[in-house]
Amino acid sequence: MATAAKRDYYEVLGIDRNADLNAIKKAYRKLALKYHPDRNAGDKGAEEKFKELAEAYEVLSDAEKRQRYDRFGHQGVQDQFGQGGFTWQDFTHASEFEDIFSSFFGGGLEELFGGRRTRRRGGPPQGSDIRISLRLTLEEIAKGIEKKIRLRRVQAKCPTCHGSGGKDGAQPVTCPQCGGSGQVRRMAGGFFNLVTVTTCDRCAGVGRITTEPCLRCGGSGMVEDERTVSVKIPTGVANGTTMRLRGQGNAGPQGGPPGDLLIDIMEEEHTLFTRQGDDIIYDLPISFSQAVLGDEIDVPTLDGTVRLKIHDGTQSGKILRLRGKGVPHLNEYGAGDMLVRVHVWTPIKLDAEERRLFQELREMEHASSSGTPQGGKSFFHQIRDIFRD
Repeated sequence: MATAAKRDYYEVLGIDRNADLNAIKKAYRKLALKYHPDRNAGDKGAEEKFKELAEAYEVLSDAEKRQRYDRFGHQGVQDQFGQGGFTWQDFTHASEFEDIFSSFFGGGLEELFGGRRTRRRGGPPQGSDIRISLRLTLEEIAKGIEKKIRLRRVQAKCPTCHGSGGKDGAQPVTCPQCGGSGQVRRMAGGFFNLVTVTTCDRCAGVGRITTEPCLRCGGSGMVEDERTVSVKIPTGVANGTTMRLRGQGNAGPQGGPPGDLLIDIMEEEHTLFTRQGDDIIYDLPISFSQAVLGDEIDVPTLDGTVRLKIHDGTQSGKILRLRGKGVPHLNEYGAGDMLVRVHVWTPIKLDAEERRLFQELREMEHASSSGTPQGGKSFFHQIRDIFRD
């Protein structure tokens, strides 16, 4: 019986002959997901299309093989797959298949083809991280500070067995059930040699066990403790920043390296200032007369009081900038600015004299609006004369 002629690889993937590698990958991923056998159980046609896609991708994604195919067609790459055609053992782009298969199984290529994913070895696992929140004032952030943090109920290395978990400091041995991988694999039948992977129940995923556990820590190599950690907070750190202190987390089981300490910075709300990046905003209330005539006012900053000049005729809402009076830049020279936002204050209650002055002012406003300024003076100069009397 004659063997069916193979389809053109470009046609199989539905791409142009000038397609680049990214286009080839995109087309392959899309079609491989569509015709994957586990999405088409019992469909022999889908299975054959899936194999055809893999063969086409294997050739076109390899520059050398693609060049031979473009010149000589299927004959140019026939030797790559032997007389029997394409086989799974020929496929070298395992990372591409793993991306596809993880969409179905949450695992990798090794599990699908009955292989074994090697667990990282080189000692017991690392301890878990500790995460805390640290509240700081704006002044502490602006100046930088060293904080001492008390950590309670942390996992520390057992002082009796020195973290080994074994009695009298005896070292743990490789778990005979999982061979040190920390995982137990069981084969399942089907089109692929699928493997189910579970955590080893004998070593709890550690990969090592203690034959005679330490009486104090029960073989874990860890005991509950508390300690104080000193943390240097850099100037200008932003609200919400997470600082990482390497090796300051929980101890690892059976003498494993410790995890890290993660510190989430939380900036407390300030009573006077609002932070905006490295700038700070201060709302300054001034009286109507100060706005009209100008003045010099003491205003607070993050590092003391400064004298601020209010020019005559200042309008409510005007922003006055004090350069370099904001928050220092993180890991850089210089600092942000302080923005003074002026608000003209309106009095609620007036005494008799104040009321008289404002009534006189209102009369002047009316006169100015009618175009008959008194004494030839402008409205502004008349107001200034009233408040200088």
